[in-house]
Amino acid sequence: MDSDNPLPSRHGLPVYTVSQLNQEARGLLEGRIGRVWVEGEIGNLSQPSSGHAYFTLKDARAQVRCALFRSARPLCCALADGMQVLVGARVSLYEARGDFQLIVEQMEDAGEGALRRAFEALKRTLAAEGLFEARHKKPLPAVIRRIGVLTSPDGAVWHDIVTTLRRRFPAIAVLLYPIPVQGREAGVAIARMLDLANERRECDVLLLARGGGSLEDLWCFNEEIVARAIFRSQLPVVAGIGHETDTTIADWVADLRAPTPTAGAELLSPDQALWRRRHAQARDRLQRLLERMLRERVQQFDDLKRRLIMRSVRGIPEKRQGVAGLVRRLVMALPSYPARARARLAALSQRLERRSPIARLQTYRVRLAPLPGRLAAGAREALHTRERVLARLNERLKAAAPDRLRERLEGRHSALKDRLQRAMQDILKARAERVALLDRGLTLTGPPAVLNRGYAIVTDDAGHVARDARAYPPGTVLHVRLAEGEITVEVLANQP
Repeated sequence: MDSDNPLPSRHGLPVYTVSQLNQEARGLLEGRIGRVWVEGEIGNLSQPSSGHAYFTLKDARAQVRCALFRSARPLCCALADGMQVLVGARVSLYEARGDFQLIVEQMEDAGEGALRRAFEALKRTLAAEGLFEARHKKPLPAVIRRIGVLTSPDGAVWHDIVTTLRRRFPAIAVLLYPIPVQGREAGVAIARMLDLANERRECDVLLLARGGGSLEDLWCFNEEIVARAIFRSQLPVVAGIGHETDTTIADWVADLRAPTPTAGAELLSPDQALWRRRHAQARDRLQRLLERMLRERVQQFDDLKRRLIMRSVRGIPEKRQGVAGLVRRLVMALPSYPARARARLAALSQRLERRSPIARLQTYRVRLAPLPGRLAAGAREALHTRERVLARLNERLKAAAPDRLRERLEGRHSALKDRLQRAMQDILKARAERVALLDRGLTLTGPPAVLNRGYAIVTDDAGHVARDARAYPPGTVLHVRLAEGEITVEVLANQP
């Protein structure tokens, strides 16, 4: 209401024109209430060729008119009579007819809206209980020997995970825990399988995986029973659910979140370069150990050989002196005991031959002769075995070159860049259409448009708009502004 031109009054109350009243009501509605969310059923849907849509939103007791302009259509779901929807709208009033209405800016199916509200409510509850806190997150094992994958055996996710693990580190074993990933009973089945995996303790870590989908498709991963099963799991749980933009309650509770199922498999498989360095270091240590062992064995053999030779040299003169003494005793005793002496001499000769150091040395030589060859052959065989294993590992590492990962990441980066550009173009296009629509509305309802419909603006010499005929006696000069040009008139008579 213009403060320079106050409204006339009657009995102490202001007197409005119809347009002034509607304008005042519209300002009150838009200023006091503003933007709201309303849920109801679509009825009387009209979609003219202009791209706008008009309908009523109703429940069992009331209804309200709604206008959905073309610029806001990209932010809304499909429309149909009888459809239950949740709309975000501005409360307004159509001044030309005085109709109370909602200007719809956003719309979604009421079913998805209910799921979204349930998601936020459960998220707040679990957060208040501390299920999302970092102090409850279990670290991943330093060495992972077996991964338990909870997913559908019929989907592409299982194939992608197995392919990724075979490419990055085939030595890791994979155990499938089949679960349904969609449906009313899927949440209960997932929770039971998580508990079963913890009872059997067959794996070092669990990967809960599913491909992308709508909020309704992923809803089983937003159920409270699944969240609490993940939280009480004694095994670390990695969540790889949906695409990068999909977030579920399971992602918040899990010990680690992966953007996609394939990314989860990559997080759980070791780095090729690190394992290659460890293998090279182990090979070098083994080779040095074998060389040292071979040197020690050769040195022991030389020491043993030298000791045997020294004992042999010392023992022969002593045995010869004993034999000479016996010969002398035999000669002296020969007259009385010739037969006995010969028998004893024969016995001593036999014992001497059996106990001869030369014979013992020969025995040791026979025993020790094959040891250097066997030791060298064993060392060579061990080295050949390690070389063959190393060759196989090198071939496998070459087959899993990081270039493939770089190409895939570059492709993903290019796709994300294209999506971002398209999204920005769509937003700019929607904003441009909205500006054009507002400009058109101003054009249709502004003063030039009113003048084009045959109305005129009458002002006095001071430039004030003429509102009351009694204020201008005969002879007063007034200026009349038309759609095209302006005329000056003189008041001949006035009729209050």
